Amino acid sequence: MSDSRTPVSAPTPVTPADETPAIGPHRRGVQFRQTHPLALAPVTPPPNTVDGFVKEFLHELNTDLGVALSRSSINDQYTALAHTVRNYLTARWLETGRKQREGYPKSVAYLSAEYLLGRQLGNNLLAANLSDIAEKALHSCGLSLATLRAQEVEPGLGNGGLGRLAACFIDSLATMNVPCIGYGIRYEYGIFRQTFVDGEQVEQPDSWLALGNPWEIAHPESAVQVNFGGSTETYDDNGVERTRWVPAWNVLGVPYNYMVPGYLNGRVNTLRLWSAQATQAFDLNIFNAGDYAQAVRAQTFAENISKVLYPEDSTPQGKELRLQQQYFFVACSLRDFIDGQGRDFDLRDLPERVIFQLNDTHPVIAVPELMRILLDERGLDWDEAWAVTSKCFAYTCHTLLPEALEVWSVELLGRLLPRHLEIIYRINDEFLDLVRETWPDDYLRLGRMSIIAEYPDRGVRMAFLATVAGIKVNGVAALHSQLLRDKVLNDFAELWPEKFTNVTNGVTPRRFMKLANPHLSDLITDAIGSGWVTDLERLQELAPLADDPDFRAAFTEAKHANKILLRDHLRVRDEIELPTDQMLDVMVKRLHEYKRQTLKLLHIVSTYEQIASGKVKAADITPRTFVFGAKAAPGYRMAKQIIHLINAVGSVVNSDPLVEGRLKIFFPANYNVTLAERLIPAADLSEQISLAGMEASGTGNMKFALNGALTIGTDDGANVEIRELVGDDNFFLFGMDEPKVADLGAKGYHPGEYYESNPQLKATLDLIASGHFSGGDPMTFEPVVSNLVHHDRFMALADFGSYVEAQHRVDALYADPDAWTRSAILNVARCGFFSSDRSMKDYIKRIWGTNPVL
Repeated sequence: MSDSRTPVSAPTPVTPADETPAIGPHRRGVQFRQTHPLALAPVTPPPNTVDGFVKEFLHELNTDLGVALSRSSINDQYTALAHTVRNYLTARWLETGRKQREGYPKSVAYLSAEYLLGRQLGNNLLAANLSDIAEKALHSCGLSLATLRAQEVEPGLGNGGLGRLAACFIDSLATMNVPCIGYGIRYEYGIFRQTFVDGEQVEQPDSWLALGNPWEIAHPESAVQVNFGGSTETYDDNGVERTRWVPAWNVLGVPYNYMVPGYLNGRVNTLRLWSAQATQAFDLNIFNAGDYAQAVRAQTFAENISKVLYPEDSTPQGKELRLQQQYFFVACSLRDFIDGQGRDFDLRDLPERVIFQLNDTHPVIAVPELMRILLDERGLDWDEAWAVTSKCFAYTCHTLLPEALEVWSVELLGRLLPRHLEIIYRINDEFLDLVRETWPDDYLRLGRMSIIAEYPDRGVRMAFLATVAGIKVNGVAALHSQLLRDKVLNDFAELWPEKFTNVTNGVTPRRFMKLANPHLSDLITDAIGSGWVTDLERLQELAPLADDPDFRAAFTEAKHANKILLRDHLRVRDEIELPTDQMLDVMVKRLHEYKRQTLKLLHIVSTYEQIASGKVKAADITPRTFVFGAKAAPGYRMAKQIIHLINAVGSVVNSDPLVEGRLKIFFPANYNVTLAERLIPAADLSEQISLAGMEASGTGNMKFALNGALTIGTDDGANVEIRELVGDDNFFLFGMDEPKVADLGAKGYHPGEYYESNPQLKATLDLIASGHFSGGDPMTFEPVVSNLVHHDRFMALADFGSYVEAQHRVDALYADPDAWTRSAILNVARCGFFSSDRSMKDYIKRIWGTNPVL
């Protein structure tokens, strides 16, 4: 892995022709001898004392920001604090890089289009053991650490579970002393900022960089040139016919480094994100001629590549921009890693230095890119290049939905990356030769397994390419991996059964317990000691305490304290007055029909309808506060209509005196990691209700269980493993399992039959259809109702009866506080398996073959 300060080979526009990029004290090829003791000594952090911290903080405030404490703004203070913490980490970061270069151990290069990091200040203080010192130091300066922490803007670098998982994984690898560099894109505007106007989602730009980002370090001198378009040509290389790419245009990728500290171990790994810039950003002649917009056109065009996370791809231009993004960041990343190995390194040995982990299909274009580098730039023959490439990649699949497996049109790939398409064609030709050899007369199989799809349009199946090239293919939960082998990639699993494995996801206990839930964390530490933070299986020691009345009382008190913190947070953030004396029933995740927020809403409306119609007395209903958090993709019309319906139901229910004190519904806008850190510790009930066989894993389900919420869920994704670990008595199971879902789909699913046969369900849908939640207008939510009654792809109506019955079991258990708390403690005690540290150990053992560096 290259050091954070080690430049890679930069293109001409960055480095003047008469200068060579140099490492260390060089100038024009002349090396100067270091004589000063400080130049020879290791980099040292500031003193680990309150006075040392104050001195460093004031130095940053005064000299870096140029402001006195008495005249500083809150943003000045936050920036100086962030730089101070960064300075403490820098010495460890540089030392990590030095050790890396000494032995060049095998590294993990994690390629991910998303990193949903969350706020960095609290996590970095925790990892460096500086929280108490920083709080005392700032207090002595008349400042509040809590106030400055609230100033931080969350990096908008991810959309949901995929990015949150990537952030957990790089945290765990640093904590476990495993060499790792994360690679991704520095999006100028992250996932949109969600607001509600009349209950409907409105997307606003997420200007997370508006005030700068003190955690990143830019290295424009280490920029990488990335080419696009053009054509290919063959030429003679001493009797060997070779191919080269003649691109039509290019951009620069500028690296921004982020430190990824391990927890209390001194290791600091690197997250390197790439920002796109033009190679010729400004044309002075055009500017002087008066065409100011044209003068910066190249800059605007180039910067679009890293402008927005997941640009809307319903247009041809949007699709092209997405492919540009994906190739841009993997081309930068591969070049960066390879150049960091030194000029004399033999790339035939690259599999001994790195494993590139493909986090879903977004980075799979890295496969032909590595082949191109080996073939066209380093002169390896095809067999040599493929022998290297086929040992350097591993692929994690995160979906079971066919539409989520990327397929790029041959026309677009050929126009944007012509050399890569040629390489993909040859990979496919040789792969199909193997298929023919294995199954000589099975012509239909050839079509099913071809990397190139022929129908409805010619396209490159990126999941197939990753499977052919990867040393391993893994799913992210036991059920998901089984379905991946049996259904999604079954032909490939039949050809290479040894290539398929499972690594169940996990979450970092540092952020999602220690940092997010100090009340529970302190209780756990008092009970079993502090070692559980890096050895989460030790939570099993809490199991006997589930029967201890004093521990149960303390656990209940911690949960209540978290509800108060959440109430205070939402009061300021959203002007929401959250009850703290009711069951907190939470469903937070991306808004997608398969996740079935509609099923949760049908339960709420059903409960409300039964009270409003007099079938049930309000006094007989368990008081509940329902909280939703979800964003819908801007082009996903049905998802946005569901959000509108949730907000409309909430508006009516919350203002109806008939259910006052019994039902409340809240949907705080712009759900993110920061809100999750407040909401998850406060939750009583975790809604994990996707249709069985649809959710790959989920990680929210793990976070809720580890923080003492009980789960109501289907046997889907990692729910299966949660239920097996915590026991049926401590999990509210409902609904069809995956085989029954498949069987019902095969027989023909008719949701209208469930609507007609279940009076409670019919009354619920009829109330929505009547316009009760839309000011009497029955057409407002007609698309949602019609979709459920006539289509219901994800079988919410089929599972409704079972779901309502399970909710009755929830009410019964909640009516016995001791029994509920006992189950909640057992959820915490038995879910240590879901640490991302364990996930990393599984990746190391089953896929990567890397080792910690001590």
